[in-house]
Amino acid sequence: MIPFTIDGQSVEGKEDGNVLEVALDAGIEIPNLCYHESVKPYGACRLCLVEVVRNGRSRMTTSCTYPVQKGIEVLTRSEKVLRARRMMIELILAMCPGDTLIQTMAEEMGVTEVRFKKEEKDCILCGLCARVCDEVVGAHAIQFASRGDRREMVPPFAGEAMNCIACGACVVVCPVNVIGMKEQGDERTILRWNRTLKLKKCKVCGNTFAPWFQLEKFREQAKLPKDFYDTCYTCRS
Repeated sequence: MIPFTIDGQSVEGKEDGNVLEVALDAGIEIPNLCYHESVKPYGACRLCLVEVVRNGRSRMTTSCTYPVQKGIEVLTRSEKVLRARRMMIELILAMCPGDTLIQTMAEEMGVTEVRFKKEEKDCILCGLCARVCDEVVGAHAIQFASRGDRREMVPPFAGEAMNCIACGACVVVCPVNVIGMKEQGDERTILRWNRTLKLKKCKVCGNTFAPWFQLEKFREQAKLPKDFYDTCYTCRS
């Protein structure tokens, strides 16, 4: 374990760890929107900015992408850090002014007015949905498209999300809950990607439990028997 300090508190982190995860494990609050322990750090929202002092020199950096290093001093609430975070949350609030989570975070940081042009979007472009789809699920069903204020998260070539297996992982990790999932009858729909797939019925209890496409992909990846998903988890256990 590698020793360093956060706000004067002695902490230790793994060699391949980052400052944000060590801080959160130690109960030190650092705001963030695009971080999730299941995927690689991305630093998109920039709300987890901290000041790192090393060898007498300081720099501002995103704590989720800054690696644990011996002897560094991390400041999470310096005036420089708080000022930068207020700017970032104000920009996000201008982009998505109607989101209650963003409104709450902005209020907690002391931002009550927006000086920038409001865009009335709902997606904060954190990239969590695409990263979990790529790195965890392996479906590669969605991606960033365009640049600047036209940047958005869409299926490849802005067409139908043909690779989406309707597993719902993107729905779970989205911090602002804008993707959405609906089950009706024997179908599941991922609303934002307009992807609807049939659900498989358990041969024992008769209940639907997951999309056929999802189960077949997982079965092939794990090289499981063809009848492995004929029954649901409850009936198998």
